[in-house]
Order: sequence, then C-alpha cells, then structure tokens
Amino acid sequence: MSVSAHNLIVEEIRKRGPITVADFMSIALYHPEFGYYTSQKYRTGRHGDFFTSVNIGPLFGNLLCHQFNQLWNILRKHSSSQNRHFDIVEVGASNGQLACDVLDTARKLYPDFYLAIRLHLVEVSTLARVAQRKVLTSHTEKIVDTTETLPNAIHGIVYANELLDALPVHKVIMTSNGLRECYVDFNGHVLTERQAPLSSNAIEHYLQALDITLKTNTQAEINLSAVSWMKHACQALKKGFLILIDYGREATDLYSMLHPEGTLRTYKQHTSTATSDSATPSWLEKVGEQDITSHVDLTSIRRTAETFDFKTLGLLDQTYFLLALWNDLHQNKQNKELFNEPISVNDTRRWLTFKSLMMPGGLGSTHKVMVFGKNVGTPSLTGLSGLSRLT
Repeated sequence: MSVSAHNLIVEEIRKRGPITVADFMSIALYHPEFGYYTSQKYRTGRHGDFFTSVNIGPLFGNLLCHQFNQLWNILRKHSSSQNRHFDIVEVGASNGQLACDVLDTARKLYPDFYLAIRLHLVEVSTLARVAQRKVLTSHTEKIVDTTETLPNAIHGIVYANELLDALPVHKVIMTSNGLRECYVDFNGHVLTERQAPLSSNAIEHYLQALDITLKTNTQAEINLSAVSWMKHACQALKKGFLILIDYGREATDLYSMLHPEGTLRTYKQHTSTATSDSATPSWLEKVGEQDITSHVDLTSIRRTAETFDFKTLGLLDQTYFLLALWNDLHQNKQNKELFNEPISVNDTRRWLTFKSLMMPGGLGSTHKVMVFGKNVGTPSLTGLSGLSRLT
C-alpha cells in the first residue's frame, strides 16, 4: 500500500477503531509529510485553493502595520523598562508574506517602530518555514525565530489571520437519544461517517458552559483545539495585544438553526463545498489534498481570553476595522508616500483590492476581528474607532 494521508487514516482506524473527526483532521491537515498544510509551501492565491487577505496585495499588511505602530506606542507608555524591543508574533505565518508586508510598511513609515521589532514566526510546515527566510530576505535582522510553537514571555503583539478555523474539531449531532459524536470509519478503503458516544466529557461541558442545547437532528462542530490554543497564547503573552482575524460567529448564532448541518467546509481550487454528490461527505474525500475548515465560536474564544485577565477591546467585521485604519492613514499627511491618492474605480487593481478587503459580501464581512489586551488598560485603538458592527 502506498503511503498517503488517506492510507495513514485507514491504518489508524484498523489499529484503534473509528477515530474522531478531530483526529481525522489532524492527519489530513497536519501530518508532517502528507498533511494538507504541511506538504507544500503554501496553499493560497490564484494557483492555490482559496484566497486570504494577504493574497490580494500588500494593503492588508500596510493597514495592520498602522495599527501595530499605535500598539507599540501604547505599550511603551505602560512599560517601566527602558527596553525598546517589541515582539511581533505571527501564528500560522505561512511563507511570511504578511509579515513582510508589515515590516516593509514599518521601515518606510515608522522607522522607530521598525527598529524595535523582534519578529517571531510560528508555522507548522517545514517547507513554509524555509520559504520565510527567502520572502523576508530584506528583513533578516528582524527575525528572532521561525518555529512550530509560540515563544515564551511575549511583550508585544500576537496575531493570526485565518488560524483557528483550520484547527481540528469534534463533530456532534443531537439525536432523539441525546448528544452523539461523529466518527470516521471505513468500509473497504472508503471512509465513512458513523455515530457513537462522546469521546470526551469536555465536549458536553463546552456546550453547557455556553448554556446551549442543540435542537434534535442538528449538527455542530466543537473546537476544543481553539480553546486550548487560546489558553497557551494567553499564558505566553505577558503584556500586549492579541489580534485574531477569522471566520466566526457568536455561539448563539453558530449553534442555532441558522446552521443545522454545522459549518464544516472544504476548499479545493477556489470551490467551497459543504456536502458531496456521493454518499461520502465532501470533507472525507481527497484526504490531504483539500482544505477543511469550520466557523469559529467567537463567544468561547472571548471568554477564554477574559479568564486569563485579558480585556476584550473589540469584536467586529474586518470591513469596519480596516476602514477605520484606512481613513486614519489618509488623514495623516506624513503617510502620503505610501497612500498618495484616493482609490479610484478607474484604478482597477487597487479598487479591487480595496473592495475585496473591505466591502460587505467579501472578506470584509465574512472575516471577524477580535482584539484583546493584557496589562495595557483599555486604550482607544484606531482600528476600533469607526463603526463596530458584527454581522
């Protein structure tokens, strides 16, 4: 039998019996050699399977840098140390292009901020980590490390763009006999789905903490990995800000009849599927060759941060966060070197970039921005100064 993610999963089922969807996703997405995210340098862009805000152009990084510069100034005021270093930690950094866009902007517009930056890139793919050094060649002296795990004792910013939605989830269904979990089994070499008792009491406790009871015959995803990641990040960040940008909903919406079949989706060649024409669910097909995601439970993420004494500073659509930064940049004359004129619909490329990032109906409304602060008070942030809507 040739080695592949599919065959590794079959062998795992033979040894252990049916496995959880979370275990299935861990292999399909993150196996060191055959996982979707680890077997290539990156999977996004025109020739990949989906677009992120980074693929559209440097504007996303330009705007994030404008916010980061303000966060650096705020943190300096809350620090009794004369240490000028400022940690910027990107998690799920892929090939480093977003970090490069941020640093390019910092060097051009905010030289003092640029001098203070200590860049940490966290990425599970070895191939992507190798690519980071090439992409960030002009900023080599800023890179402290590129690793699989978060550094300890961070003073600065931890940020992630589309990280939590790709973490392994448990899939559950409410039956007439109570809550059951969905497992992955196989019939011959065809992967199938079956129901059995919950693999962990943590799943039921998760829903109880939210005071949510699923309706009969509805399905949902429970992202214990996202909560675990949040706990780790909150422990690592001693002082500063945590910014997460992702697909997501508040728990009351996510676990309601708005999503009776859950939100598990696959992406392949820019096509999203929730179901399959065959008897096999789409996420069980093309194992290791397609992206698998689910919406993030924003409520549990926020509550986890607050448990670790973080303050929730903002929760809003990407549209309003980026528009507030854009407007502030254009009001500041010193930034005309980078943003030298308003965007015109006649400037097709720049207009499409602006529209894709900010206009409702695109990335602007599907992506949510969560901003948390630790030991920095409750500052007024530029990106949160406009309309703060969560649609």
